[in-house]
Amino acid sequence: MSPMRIKVAVPAPFFHPLDYLPGNTPVTLGCRVVVPLGRRKIVGVVTGLVDQVEDNDGIKCRPIETNLDEDGPSIPAPVLRLCEWAARYYQHPIGEVLAAALPAYLRKIKPPAERATQARASSKTRKALSKVQALNPGQQAALQALETGAGTFSVSLLEGVTGSGKTEVYLARVQQVIDQGLQALVLTPEIGLTPQLLDRFKARFGDAVAVMHSGLGDKARASAWRAAHEGRCRVLIGTRSAVFASMPKLGLIVIDEEHDQSYKQQESFRYSARDVAVVRAQQAKLPLILGSATPSLESLHNAQSGRYLHVHLQERATAQRLPELRLLDVRGMSLDHGLSKPLLDAIERHLQAGGQVLMFVNRRGYAPAVLCHDCGWVAPCPHCDARLTLHRARGKLICHHCGAQARVPLRCEACSGTTLIPVGQGTERVDEALQAHFPRARIERMDSDRARKAGELKRLLKEVRNRDIQILVGTQMLAKGHDFDGLTLVGVVTADQALYSADFRAIERMAQMLTQVSGRAGRGEVAGEVIVQTHEPEHPQLQNWLEQGYAGLAKGLLAERRSARLPPFGHLALLRADALDAQLAHAFLQRVATLITRGPIDVLGPIPAPMERRANRFRAQLLLSCESRARLQNLLSKLVPQIDSIEGARRVRWSVDVDPIDLF
Repeated sequence: MSPMRIKVAVPAPFFHPLDYLPGNTPVTLGCRVVVPLGRRKIVGVVTGLVDQVEDNDGIKCRPIETNLDEDGPSIPAPVLRLCEWAARYYQHPIGEVLAAALPAYLRKIKPPAERATQARASSKTRKALSKVQALNPGQQAALQALETGAGTFSVSLLEGVTGSGKTEVYLARVQQVIDQGLQALVLTPEIGLTPQLLDRFKARFGDAVAVMHSGLGDKARASAWRAAHEGRCRVLIGTRSAVFASMPKLGLIVIDEEHDQSYKQQESFRYSARDVAVVRAQQAKLPLILGSATPSLESLHNAQSGRYLHVHLQERATAQRLPELRLLDVRGMSLDHGLSKPLLDAIERHLQAGGQVLMFVNRRGYAPAVLCHDCGWVAPCPHCDARLTLHRARGKLICHHCGAQARVPLRCEACSGTTLIPVGQGTERVDEALQAHFPRARIERMDSDRARKAGELKRLLKEVRNRDIQILVGTQMLAKGHDFDGLTLVGVVTADQALYSADFRAIERMAQMLTQVSGRAGRGEVAGEVIVQTHEPEHPQLQNWLEQGYAGLAKGLLAERRSARLPPFGHLALLRADALDAQLAHAFLQRVATLITRGPIDVLGPIPAPMERRANRFRAQLLLSCESRARLQNLLSKLVPQIDSIEGARRVRWSVDVDPIDLF
């Protein structure tokens, strides 16, 4: 018999922990340890302790070198159990899952700086805690309904029209949790929504609030994580990865804008923070609130089937009516950079009345393509099956898929013609056109290009609220969550892109986007107006949205999903492979398909990905579908461990995406 072995999960593509011998210091489950791996030294997490094992494998284990958590494990038992579940469900190496649960600063071999001492509630915090805003009758009724799940596992879907005051309900429910001496975790989908949400929570809870998101430096994120881990932080507000944060007194989880696809990680460890949060709440026996004006079809189905409590906020908190919606048929109209005369007239009317205007453009940059007027050539990405997007402000053509950049050409590469014209509208182009039409108005563009600069997003949002900006041009960053009480008009340059998409979720996303961006209008004293430009005014889905709202459209979409056995009535897993040669990726997935027992599992493919070539690699995919989640999971648990041994596996990059939200 050999001596005790320590199971350590390392951030490498191993689906099981590795065995190590004890080092000079004792370790416990969840501790970060420095271990040798090949010629490297890396930080892993202890996941198991084995007293004695049969020494018949012929493998000589190496000892653990350092315990970085002598004062206690960084991954406490509840978080370790959650990560182990996530690794199994999403078919991902446990060491990489655990690495994702820790801030980057705590994954370094060099021990972090001395821990901060336990903080006491400051006078600022105590003063803030005393500020409680009175709820209106609808909000009070919603809060009472949410209280029924206190102290045990429950999931409540808080569906409230835009401007109904869901955040005030969150604050009141979090207040109750804090009064019990517990902690609350609040997730938001994007960094862009964090400043406003953080301001609201800090106004109520002061220094008891910490924040975690990718826009912070490594040390700042580690500091917030430690504050939550040590119980000094009562409320942690974070984006996707915060779902794994260590919170010893966690009593409530809130997921704002639960429908947002940003909650799904699209690379490497492909998890859904919303779904992981549901499991965390279940394991810890605590309540979870999912909030949205446009709930995902999955959450709506769970609410309608009785799995979730369905709580409604039917009216705006200010008693202001919802904005008037209008589809504007632009067929045959002369458009100035995508803007019609009726829309421009509406902008002028609202500006004259002292209102602010939001122009929504679902694409950053100047134009989606540069076209040769003489021969029809369109500037392609040299590495992808995609067109380059013109960013005039930066003087470059940029691929939004692989990041490739090129100078703006002076001549056509096909015919040497010099008449190159931008085609389509991006935020930059709409911004430029509006500057020409309204030279006296202050117009600002807000998209991910602008938000890259530190502090730029927060500054722009503040200036909008102060009414220093009259016209705001933006992408989906502005479509949800923001509260601008001076905004009276929302214009959507085009709503038609989703109508031609092959993605089965496209109409759902379109309706969510239109509803959310429409909800920015009319939150103050003046009623709002929304104008949606379209070349398809009679399209049944657009008409359903206009006449029945999001709820009516969602009802019809759920019926379609049921008949097609698509989520939430079926469950999907997408196997992707890419290689330098298209045939290699296809042949590899074909071999994977031969390992799958048909019957309850539908196997679609392999087929080329919708964008087959990306970053000079050819991509193929294999879609698995099953009405039973358990059966699909059972198949994956047997299939995935075999894939690396399949012929050709070393010549491709492959991944498994469980519950994919994007088949692209």
